[in-house]
Amino acid sequence: MADTANSEKKKKVVEVFEKDDLPVSLAKYVADLSNNFTQQKGAFTVVLSGGSLIHDIRKLVEPPYRDTLEWSKWHVFWVDERVVPKTHEDSNYKLAYDGFLSKVPIPPGNIYAINDTLPAEGAADDYEACLKQLVKSNVLPLSSVSGFPKFDLMLLGMGPDCHVASLFPGHPLEKEDKKWVTFIKDSPKPPPERITFTFPVINSSAYIAMVVTGAALADAVHSALRDTQNSNKLPAQLVSAEEEFKWFIEKEAASKL
Repeated sequence: MADTANSEKKKKVVEVFEKDDLPVSLAKYVADLSNNFTQQKGAFTVVLSGGSLIHDIRKLVEPPYRDTLEWSKWHVFWVDERVVPKTHEDSNYKLAYDGFLSKVPIPPGNIYAINDTLPAEGAADDYEACLKQLVKSNVLPLSSVSGFPKFDLMLLGMGPDCHVASLFPGHPLEKEDKKWVTFIKDSPKPPPERITFTFPVINSSAYIAMVVTGAALADAVHSALRDTQNSNKLPAQLVSAEEEFKWFIEKEAASKL
């Protein structure tokens, strides 16, 4: 089942999958983009989020993708991170490393974790400085549309309140339009201190995949995709992409569409 809508900036695609089919289709989507970008420009810049996403991309660490993708050309980032040590159970880095990164040969120097020795504000500034250095070294381009860094693919999840990254409904950070990376000390969802990409950076991505699984998110999916009349947009409704914004929704999560 697919519902496609066009806007000024992006192509938005919504697809609903059976539980076992979603990770298969998601892996193929990521792999196809990886092959296209590595052939075109010799690099593939990928942004990860936390939550169930790492489980959802598990097929990438299995044949044929594990053995055929040009992992040496991947550059991996985080759209948001909890300000905790990398060894902490709440760390998105640890989640991704244990479930994905340790199983594929991405060069360690191409994996950009936050500096976990710094407080939230310092960690956000440090991560933004890292991105700016990668722009200078031509690893990361700037969008000709927005002037913000343009990642090839951003893999996002969504919370029950429709938050994405660490951008929560009604929080002032929703409106941040100058910084690339900012911080939050009062996250409605613990742990309270996090860093996060801002919407201008998220929306400058070439491709975005929003991956939503589980019946517990059915109301959130309905709110994000069907409740479009409210002038106060939910964070998930503020997401866009320069080429394609594709929703990968498990059937149970789509039950109220």
